[in-house]
Amino acid sequence: MPPSVVTFRISADPPPRLDKALARDVPEDAALSRSRLARLVPDGAVRINGVVVTDVKARLGEGDAVEIALDIPVDSDMGGEPIPLDVVYEDDELIVINKPAGMVVHPAPGSPDGTLVNALIHHCGESLSGVGGLRRPGIVHRIDKDTSGLLVAAKTDRAHHGLAAQFEAHDVERHYQALCFGLPDAADPRLRGIRGTSFEPGNILKIQTQLARHKTDRQRQAVVWSNGRHAVTRARRVETFGGPPVVARIECWLETGRTHQIRVHMAHAGHGLVGDPVYGGKRKIAKGAVSEAAMRALATFPRQALHAATLGFKHPVTGELKRFAADMPADMTELCALLRS
Repeated sequence: MPPSVVTFRISADPPPRLDKALARDVPEDAALSRSRLARLVPDGAVRINGVVVTDVKARLGEGDAVEIALDIPVDSDMGGEPIPLDVVYEDDELIVINKPAGMVVHPAPGSPDGTLVNALIHHCGESLSGVGGLRRPGIVHRIDKDTSGLLVAAKTDRAHHGLAAQFEAHDVERHYQALCFGLPDAADPRLRGIRGTSFEPGNILKIQTQLARHKTDRQRQAVVWSNGRHAVTRARRVETFGGPPVVARIECWLETGRTHQIRVHMAHAGHGLVGDPVYGGKRKIAKGAVSEAAMRALATFPRQALHAATLGFKHPVTGELKRFAADMPADMTELCALLRS
C-alpha cells in the first residue's frame, strides 16, 4: 500500500528540537503524537525542504517545508454499523452530518465501535474505507464527543484533499452556539486585564493565545504563551439569563481550529461553558438569580453546552460555496427555556 504523506510548514519561533517542532505544527487531523514523530524521524520518513532528516535534535526554521511519509494503519475489524444519521446534505463527493452529543467521531481506545465512522461506512458503503486513511475514513475534522452539531466527511479522495486544504488554511466558516457562565462584555474591566483577551467593535470578545497539551494531564489543553499552537476565538453574546446575568448564550467562531479551543478559551476568559466537566463549568449562583428549576438544570447539565451550528466551505469539486445550519439540540433549547422562566 502506498504511503500517506502529511505536508505542512513550520510556523514562527519553532522549538529547538526537530521532534518538538514537528509535534507543535503537524496538522491535528494527522493524529501524530510527539513519540510517534520521534520514531518516524530515524526511519527516514521526514523530509525538510526536500531533504531527509534523521536527527531528532536537528533545528528547524520558520517557513521550512515538512513532508512526513507514513504507512496507513489498517484496522481489519472496522466495519459499518446501522447507526441512524441526521444527514443535512449529501452528494457523490461528501456528506454533512448533524452529529448528536455523545457520539465519538472515529474509533479509538475505549470507543472501538458505535462511532460516526462506523455509521458512515454503513451508510456510504465500503468504498469509503480507503478515503483519507483506513483508521479514520472520510474524516476531515472532528468535534468533541459531547459537542453536538455539523461535521463534513469526504466520500472520495479528491474531496478529502480539497476539504483538508481548506481546513488547514482556515478557510472554513464554523460558528458555534454555547452557554457560558457570566456575561462577556466590553464594559467588564476584569476581562480587559486578562492576557490574550480584547474587544472588537460590536462588543465582540477576541481571545488570542497559544494552546498546547497540559503538562500533567495529556487529555487536556492549556493556554500557553510559547511553543504552542496559535489559536484565535471570537465570541459575542446573543442572549442573557438571570438578574443580574448569570448565564449567557453566545455565538463563537473560529479563526483557527484547535482541540477544545472554545472550551479552553472561554474558561481562560473566566466564562467557562455550562456543563463542561474538564475546564470548570460549575459555578455558584446567587439564590433567586434564576428559578429553582433552572438552578437544578444548570447543576446537572450532562455535557459542555456547545453546538456546532454553522458550517460553510467551498465544494472541493464544483467550487460552489456551501453553507449549512443546524438548530440547537433539545437539551440546550430546554435549558434556555428554563433560564428564561
